[in-house]
Amino acid sequence: MEKKIRRFDFAKKPYRPSAFLFFLAKNILCKPDLKRRKATIRKHGMEPYEDVPYLLLINHASMVDLNLMMMSTHPRLVNNVMTLEGFRDYTEPLMRGLGVLGKRKYVSDIHLVRNISYCLKTLKTVFAMFPEARYSLDGCTSFLPESLGGLVKMMKVPVVMLKLHGNFVTNPQWNKINKYSWVEADMYPLLTVEEVKSLPSAELFNRIKEAFRYDDFAWQYENKIKIDHPERAKGLNCLLYKCPKCGVEHRTEAEGDTLRCTACGKSWYMDEYGRLSGSDGVTEFPHIPDWSNWERQCVREEIRNGTYYFEDTVRVETLPNAWVFHKQGEGKLVQTPEGTTLTCNLYGKPYKLEKPGMILESLHVEYDYKGHGDCVDISIPDESFWCYLSKKDAITKLSFATEEIHFLAKEKKTAAKRSADNKGETS
Repeated sequence: MEKKIRRFDFAKKPYRPSAFLFFLAKNILCKPDLKRRKATIRKHGMEPYEDVPYLLLINHASMVDLNLMMMSTHPRLVNNVMTLEGFRDYTEPLMRGLGVLGKRKYVSDIHLVRNISYCLKTLKTVFAMFPEARYSLDGCTSFLPESLGGLVKMMKVPVVMLKLHGNFVTNPQWNKINKYSWVEADMYPLLTVEEVKSLPSAELFNRIKEAFRYDDFAWQYENKIKIDHPERAKGLNCLLYKCPKCGVEHRTEAEGDTLRCTACGKSWYMDEYGRLSGSDGVTEFPHIPDWSNWERQCVREEIRNGTYYFEDTVRVETLPNAWVFHKQGEGKLVQTPEGTTLTCNLYGKPYKLEKPGMILESLHVEYDYKGHGDCVDISIPDESFWCYLSKKDAITKLSFATEEIHFLAKEKKTAAKRSADNKGETS
């Protein structure tokens, strides 16, 4: 069966985006949506870049990001990158026609690097990237790979930042109700071509990382963006899975405007400006990202003291191309401080996927993906494994743990190298 499966052609050269398709997308999808939101797009110092290719970096939180990207870059044609499930949703011919490149998440791909270069240097288009590679979970910056600095260095073109606000709070991934609230974008040069050529990759990455600092809940509160939807807290338990009062995990529930812990009974009200208040007069975390950051710190402690362990029976589907998911039955997903392992069947044969902490930098998670349940996506170059969990509200912790396991593996590798260098100097 496996021999008959067509694989996605990542090496295929991208097309120059169709001006006609761009016109339709902008006028049928983007403009009406942004007009309804009374969106604001500000451009700062962009005059020198009106006719030159550049790399556009954008923070990522919801589908409104694409609308803001297309209208911010108007009238330029833009190539961009999208993961294969996006190709599946919108069809490969349409995505190819729009100049979109296919990608698997958190997998090194030399074809992608070559095709980005082709877009910039041969097609002379703008190339747009969402380097966080997934939607933000809490409205703050997601994981950024250090390899981004090296990619920028290789392209040798200016880098422009498109900083978005309101794109998360209008439609968080754990609450897929589009609130159609106000969004804004600031577009400005981040790195000149001279800086790209002269600065080391590490410095380029640090400049980008600093530009990507954002907090959408803080922005909402400071700008008094009122979101009074009656179901605004629905799904918040997916993110805030651990009770700060009793410490129990995976027992929170959220409906309407309230989050409640079923273990100890405490509840928190979410107001129209995204702030929380405790039912007993004590509010541990008024600011939602502070709560999720505390959860991450707890996971970090578990990993570093060696007590962290996750195991679940999962329903596995694979996506070898951009057309159809293949059901592989049940599998077992295990994560320890050393890394992540999936044991399952693959097209009728036993298969084991092992991702050590040094290899798996981050994890693509989906809250109730298309109504089929919470899942994580772990990829290798020619296959993506979509694992639907049976455990309640577990994917946020898995996401935190994956990154913390990677950080720990990097620290150990650095320490080992330093120790070896020291021994070499003293020998």
